[in-house]
Amino acid sequence: MKHWLLLSVFLVFVVACQQRTNEKSFIAIEGLDSTIRPGDNFYNFVNLKWYDTAQIPPSQSGVGAYRFMNYQQRLKLQGILDSVSKSDNSPGSLEQKIGDFFAAGMDTNTINKRGFEPLKSGLQRVNAISSIPDMLAFVAEETKLSNVSLIDLQILPDQENSSMNMGHIYQTGIGMPDRDYYFKTDTATVAIQQAYKKYLADLFMLTGSDAALAKKNALLVYNIQTQLATSHKSNVELRDVKGNFHKVALADLNKQQSNIGWVTFFQHLGATMDSLDIAQPGYYDKLNTLLKSIPLEDWKIYLTANYISNYADYLSTPFVNSLFEYNKALTGQAVQKMRGEIMSGAVDAYLGQALGQLYTKLYFPESAKTRMLEMVNNLQKAFSNRVDQLDWMSDSTKQKAKEKLFAITKKIGYPDKWREYNNVTVVRNKYFENVVSAAANNFQYNLAKLGKPVDKTEWFTTPSTVTAYNNPYANEIVFPAGILQPPYFDNNADDALNYGGIGMVIGHEMTHTFDDQGAQFDKNGNVKSWWTPQDYEKFKAKTQQVIDLYSKFTVLDSIHIKGALTVGENTADISGVAVAYDAFKMTKQGQDTTRIGGFTPDQRFFFSIARIWRVKMKDEYLRYWINNDPHSPPIWRVNGPLMNMQAFYSAFNVQPGEKMYLEKDKQIKIW
Repeated sequence: MKHWLLLSVFLVFVVACQQRTNEKSFIAIEGLDSTIRPGDNFYNFVNLKWYDTAQIPPSQSGVGAYRFMNYQQRLKLQGILDSVSKSDNSPGSLEQKIGDFFAAGMDTNTINKRGFEPLKSGLQRVNAISSIPDMLAFVAEETKLSNVSLIDLQILPDQENSSMNMGHIYQTGIGMPDRDYYFKTDTATVAIQQAYKKYLADLFMLTGSDAALAKKNALLVYNIQTQLATSHKSNVELRDVKGNFHKVALADLNKQQSNIGWVTFFQHLGATMDSLDIAQPGYYDKLNTLLKSIPLEDWKIYLTANYISNYADYLSTPFVNSLFEYNKALTGQAVQKMRGEIMSGAVDAYLGQALGQLYTKLYFPESAKTRMLEMVNNLQKAFSNRVDQLDWMSDSTKQKAKEKLFAITKKIGYPDKWREYNNVTVVRNKYFENVVSAAANNFQYNLAKLGKPVDKTEWFTTPSTVTAYNNPYANEIVFPAGILQPPYFDNNADDALNYGGIGMVIGHEMTHTFDDQGAQFDKNGNVKSWWTPQDYEKFKAKTQQVIDLYSKFTVLDSIHIKGALTVGENTADISGVAVAYDAFKMTKQGQDTTRIGGFTPDQRFFFSIARIWRVKMKDEYLRYWINNDPHSPPIWRVNGPLMNMQAFYSAFNVQPGEKMYLEKDKQIKIW
């Protein structure tokens, strides 16, 4: 799940009074739109007054909760980094590395004076390529610096033996977000295509080409990417767990795709393996063919563009500006972020767990971790009770489901074991080299996992990030410190707000263990069926109901949600709210009817759900979201689940004829 403006800008609930009961702060509810019936559009009933007055900062593509809270997080991190960068730090210490990394990136004068000088040795290496094997050796060397071009290797668990890591290769090779951007002909997509072509041409001009040659080379690169994109699976097809796993012997793959030369490629990487997963074979079949049919000189131009683009954000202002102009077409962001915000994000990306140690000391009290664990445990009990009550599942499958449920590992706040960055070299006036060193370290960190047992303590996000995730390979749910703040979690707030806030997030991540993808993994993280065939068919029929319902919802007047793309997240939202509500009913407040500020505990619970998805974004970003994001837009993360929940109908007296009303037998209940 992945912080914009002050909290007061986007909180649904403002601290209008400080009544103290049982040491909790009960927060008054304001800003409701009395012209809207809750049963017509609950999201707007709670949020429209805020939405109509909220201002999206020019440097952002949206404002409010969820991923947009990371803006405020970066400001917090900037405060830490400003202080650390001005301190007298011991050489090699975490403070020295994050402080000097930040300072080097803030020194735009030095960066601008260097121009594209940092790229020259790499561009010379591209120019010296004299054969396809030479070219793939270059691709391998850049892969070791985390620069992915034609081959994307990742080290992840074997989905048939989740306790061991193996190599996986994934489709790649394109520059725009998804294959469909190359083939759609609507006005909005064509504008993005043109912006991307201009960006490619800019990169060539910024490194010495004249305008005519730059435009010609940009079109050549675009055409190669388009040919590669024809082999890509769509983002819906990529959701097929079994259809995107193909374990093959390296020797066999080397024979099948002889132009790639897999054995030699992995030798260049220092990656030793007998077998690997080729997740999307069609892409590598296409690449194998194109390596022979496309002239070597054209491939060199393609790799030149990829090389420059990979580093554009770490170079002088003209490169940064060119990348921004392309991104503006994608997201609608009006002006560039301030340099301090950019650098906070960069340090978090490359040295995130070093920075996270300082962040959590300042912003994450242990009492919050204790209360979160209590809530997670309560939702686990509530989920178990709901499994017992399912009328469509057999007893044998119910038992397996509960075994998996109680096997979930819970990670809260920050890792128990922090990652080290001993192999990263940071020099205060060499920003480009610092990025390259950190990127190389990231690759080696991941390569070291190859063929080794999975480290179940590892985290795949930084502690400061506003997000939460479910990792099916480890059967774990993770809630970093970044999300454990208002509007999601307030250690001093009443249970109604917290169970409607972070409780929904907990229920959401817990349900991912049993969504259309997660349900294919057993309690140990292996892709292995634990269902009876009959129960699994019933489950698939229910997830199809989710696809059908959400496919009817529209945004931007006419664009429909992609029900097949968002089915996992929508399933998690529907069940997540229901499980959170059941857990709330276990609390003292949940069993009470005492009104606060005129509202019942149940009403406060539902108000909190609307609060945590209070978001306003640019139309361009919303279009990008619909095309690429597996989550539904915020309004439907509220209205979609609530229209399937009888307790919501009762809390707000939702009646037939209101727009969110569904007959009881039409309401979706999976878990």
